[in-house]
Amino acid sequence: MQLLNILGPVMIGPSSSHTAGAARIGRIAYRLLNEPVAKAEIAFHGSFAKTGSGHGTDRAVVGGLMDMETSDERLRDSIELAKKEGMEILFETVELKNAHPNTVRLRLTGASGKKLEMIAASIGGGSVEVRELDGLPISFNGTAHTLIISQKDAPGMIASVGSLLAGASVNIGTMKCAREAAGKRAIMVLELDALPNDAIVAALRAMTNISSVTLLKKLV
Repeated sequence: MQLLNILGPVMIGPSSSHTAGAARIGRIAYRLLNEPVAKAEIAFHGSFAKTGSGHGTDRAVVGGLMDMETSDERLRDSIELAKKEGMEILFETVELKNAHPNTVRLRLTGASGKKLEMIAASIGGGSVEVRELDGLPISFNGTAHTLIISQKDAPGMIASVGSLLAGASVNIGTMKCAREAAGKRAIMVLELDALPNDAIVAALRAMTNISSVTLLKKLV
């Protein structure tokens, strides 16, 4: 067990689940979008919906969308700061099937028009789990260097990606895959023991049937 699991994160309060976890979710989404957020549609489920405002969950998520760390004192004023920078923010509540009580659905539009939809849960002590990405079920938490590969479901894709990483001595800690249907849109999420260099990422992007590759560096 890591010390963080016992003591929790260094954070602006009041709650590790409702504040620190929410900020971490926002940071993951911001880094996956990989550009400034122009519009954020933020839908809270369960406990987040019922008590989130009082615990600062709304401000924490928005701060994360501006890449603020859990200890950043600007989290308290994040909504005002985001609006000054031109971010359009819409809050709502939502009922999600079989979701953790501390769950948020983010629908983001970046400065270039790029879209991202993510459902994630704050599962306690500041820890989080991304459970859905762009409509496909998946699971990762941002504590390891993570490759998110969007692709067409085709024979040999897993083998090709694994071989490329093995050739570069990058070990895969975990791998999770999901797809719409055979031959349709698919996603591959790989948590890695080492950070792949730019050449590896470029080689992955050049592969047939891969539409996008995002490298999420682990959050500390």
